[in-house]
Amino acid sequence: MLVTGGTSLLARRCAETLLARGDEVVLLQRHRSPLDTTQVLGDVRDPEVVARAATGCDAVIHAAAKVGVVGTFEEYRSINVDGTAHVVAAARRHDVGRIVHVSTPSVAHAGHSLVGVAAEPPVVGRKNAWYAESKAMAEQLVMAAVSDSLAVVAIRPHLVWGPGDTQLVGRIVQRARAGRLALIGGGAALVDTTYIDNAASALVAALDAATPGASCVGRAYVVANGEPRPIRDLLLGICRAAGVAVTPRRVPLRAALVAGSLVERAWPLRHGDEEPPLTRFLAEQLGTAHWFDPRPARDDLAWAPTVSIDDGLQRLADWYAAGAPPMSTAS
Repeated sequence: MLVTGGTSLLARRCAETLLARGDEVVLLQRHRSPLDTTQVLGDVRDPEVVARAATGCDAVIHAAAKVGVVGTFEEYRSINVDGTAHVVAAARRHDVGRIVHVSTPSVAHAGHSLVGVAAEPPVVGRKNAWYAESKAMAEQLVMAAVSDSLAVVAIRPHLVWGPGDTQLVGRIVQRARAGRLALIGGGAALVDTTYIDNAASALVAALDAATPGASCVGRAYVVANGEPRPIRDLLLGICRAAGVAVTPRRVPLRAALVAGSLVERAWPLRHGDEEPPLTRFLAEQLGTAHWFDPRPARDDLAWAPTVSIDDGLQRLADWYAAGAPPMSTAS
């Protein structure tokens, strides 16, 4: 099994899960992983490196991506879209039969609430939301590659978090410690999230289900814990787990949207590649409801989450109590 982006939290947990059950795993990433398995160091933007990593593999979990909100469209496109094209080309070249593509629910988030829906079609044509735009393009590309010899499934894990997470947990804790944590719309929007172990098990379930003729082939699935809660509950729960006392500011959604639009235009002029405190897309994500129908993944992938949000928060608290290392928020 080839796992791309092997040093990310989700890809690493997938690799650990596959290794634990006896699969042979090849990791493709730019920096060496501590996992004891075959590793190919390189960039998904290099088609020959991707082809070399895929040699002899039966399946791919494609998790390598540029995330976050800092960067040009060309940077996001070259990694997220071209990198996905290289994975597809390598699969065809080496007769790899299955690809599980790691996507994101933000590919279908156009600023309105998503309440109890399944995986809606990707939306392209957005401006200044380059991560979501490039991932939507990548999902369209990989789905178009489905054939009699190549089964493709897209999994959209929703807001993955857990011990070691730098994207959600790391940013929340960092902002709380700096006194900059804000609740958009008071944090009342119902949002579902995915504990890391559940996200990894969903990807492995999709890998197992992606056989020729299976109902899941050519489809996208949003996976999450199935426990929508007000976003303030999750943010404050993460802060409590980290031992950070916080009284977040409350920002009306309309004001956050206006401020986000202004910040995303002016911020790069003075701060370069530094992460902005707010963008319009981030305000939309934090200020609108988004939770999803769990039945498609349950029925087609035979998957269900096994770690609840409360249990996950306890595991996160135990991790911090054990002396969690400082977490970088670098992409």
